Amino acid sequence: MTPQMNTLLKAEEVAQFALSIILFAQLDYAWWVFPAFLLLPDLSMLGYLLNSKVGARLYNLFHHKLLAIIILALGVWANHSELSFAGIILFGHSAMDRIFGYGLKYEDDFKHTHLGWMGKKA
Repeated sequence: MTPQMNTLLKAEEVAQFALSIILFAQLDYAWWVFPAFLLLPDLSMLGYLLNSKVGARLYNLFHHKLLAIIILALGVWANHSELSFAGIILFGHSAMDRIFGYGLKYEDDFKHTHLGWMGKKA
């Protein structure tokens, strides 16, 4: 990936993360709730304790923005703030991860992502 493409993709993720903050601000929660729950989707990495296949699938489920958007949309449709909040957290967390280079995982290795290899293999 070229440096220009990397910058372009990161700018897009920064905008999406900012959108998650704007959406959160529309809910009736204290400001500290957003950062307190922001890392919760990383509990999905516990699947790697079983094996890399289960780990990648569980991680990708909780880090896929489509799931986040569906949950958020259901929350808005049902006027259910907790569901909306869950969707916003999943969306914001996924954007934040991608800002830092953590992409969706392939099943062969945790460091093998849709953004390329992380760390020493990069």
